Amino acid sequence: MGIEMNLVSRDKIESMGSMEKLRFILDDVKSGNIVVLEGGLTAEEQMKLIELTMLEVDDNFPGIEISGYPAKRSLLSLRKKTRLTVIGPAAKMRTIKKDEDLISAIISTT
Repeated sequence: MGIEMNLVSRDKIESMGSMEKLRFILDDVKSGNIVVLEGGLTAEEQMKLIELTMLEVDDNFPGIEISGYPAKRSLLSLRKKTRLTVIGPAAKMRTIKKDEDLISAIISTT
């Protein structure tokens, strides 16, 4: 059995409210999917996603793995977002290397 990977455009993510966006991501990841967000999440959204995840951790859902490219430095941008964020079930995804332009992860089908 394969793993579904959903590549979500910046337009789709930006059309959602913050809680709607986080619920969309968490529901998808709880279904066993890997979610890749173009444009990523703010630091506040990432913290809130982790909070929501901790409330839902159980034997069937061990949590999430989040990895993202850091935001480029900008003097005008007050809310920094990652450029790309990869989110997956902790039981299936493990980040092994990350720098400003490369994320390497191992995806397991078990």
